[in-house]
Amino acid sequence: MRNKFLGTGEPGYDPLRKVRAVAYGLRYAVLHDFSVSYKLVLSVVVLAIAFVLRQWVDVLLILLATGMVLTAEILNTAVEALCDFVESRHNHKIKIIKDVAAAAVGISIAVWAIILVAETIGFWRAFSA
Repeated sequence: MRNKFLGTGEPGYDPLRKVRAVAYGLRYAVLHDFSVSYKLVLSVVVLAIAFVLRQWVDVLLILLATGMVLTAEILNTAVEALCDFVESRHNHKIKIIKDVAAAAVGISIAVWAIILVAETIGFWRAFSA
């Protein structure tokens, strides 16, 4: 696809190529990054329970939190891979970049975990009653 800012690449727009790139990237992240895999599995379980209970606001909240944490994880993986590609030796500046990316993931994981725990407690109470 042509980059309109740099003027490089092939001319033309192919939306299927973008969808394939998204699918390939997500597949690669799920298969090769354990932190993405387990978050996806836990979220699907809690989403299924919310769906069965027809708690639509809860479904949307869990979906939003899961999307946020998976996006942060995948971007962190990309930043780390790019840093390792650019500089394979230890570099203090690269370490800071990786630490900042990890901090962003840490914040999103904390929010995701709070939402999943709160929703799970709510579902447990609904099943107990």
